Amino acid sequence: MRTQDGYVGDVGHRAIGRGPDAYRRPDARIAHYVDQALGDARTVLNVGAGTGSYENAAHSITAVEPSLALRAQRPAELATAIDAVAEHLPFADGQFDASMTLFSVHEWSDVTAGLREMRRVTRGPVTVLTCDPLRVRDFWLYEYAPEVLDAEARRHPPLHRLTAALGGTTTIQFVPIPLDCTDGGFNEAYYGRPELLLDSAARPASSAWSSLDDRAGLDFDTALRRALGCGAWDEAFGHLRSRPTYSGSLVLLRATP
Repeated sequence: MRTQDGYVGDVGHRAIGRGPDAYRRPDARIAHYVDQALGDARTVLNVGAGTGSYENAAHSITAVEPSLALRAQRPAELATAIDAVAEHLPFADGQFDASMTLFSVHEWSDVTAGLREMRRVTRGPVTVLTCDPLRVRDFWLYEYAPEVLDAEARRHPPLHRLTAALGGTTTIQFVPIPLDCTDGGFNEAYYGRPELLLDSAARPASSAWSSLDDRAGLDFDTALRRALGCGAWDEAFGHLRSRPTYSGSLVLLRATP
């Protein structure tokens, strides 16, 4: 359930990303996959649009965002977001050429109802960028902060639930994460740059870190610093420092009627 300033049961959006903007900049390479999924659609609905990070001027965007805090942060050049929730979209059947929701479905009160609503108002593809909960714990961070990835895995709905709600034909594509990914909204963005997760401004960019209390956060910081200092992290995972992309839990679903 979402309130005026965020979702109940999740960290408030006022608290996310208080660090430098550099930790939450949209990544153009990830955006390319989203744009490909939307194709040549002219009118596009963006549900859970937030600040509009991945909105493309090539489309005529209608944004839906129930958080007042996030609506207020949208740049002036973007369309004003409508105050509504995914589960009750105030649009006619088939009103949009395409629709998208990015890093948002895990925050909805009823993901099945929300996706069915997106399908109802969309003539063409519905695009969902999310994380596969079955792959979240495969990331090296699980050795140092299991509570964070356990929370991450619990909150993301399973892919079979998403595809069932969307109906039609759904393709699932795992999105490669670039080594210098600029979007720190998910932990795998730092797969080959572990030192960045020692920056206290970087971790809050991903809301999953809200599951850690201060003591657990300090324990994580100490453990990772020790592993980096003695070379244990590099012995186990150092090959990731030069891997150009990483295939983790980031996934793009594209559903057509």
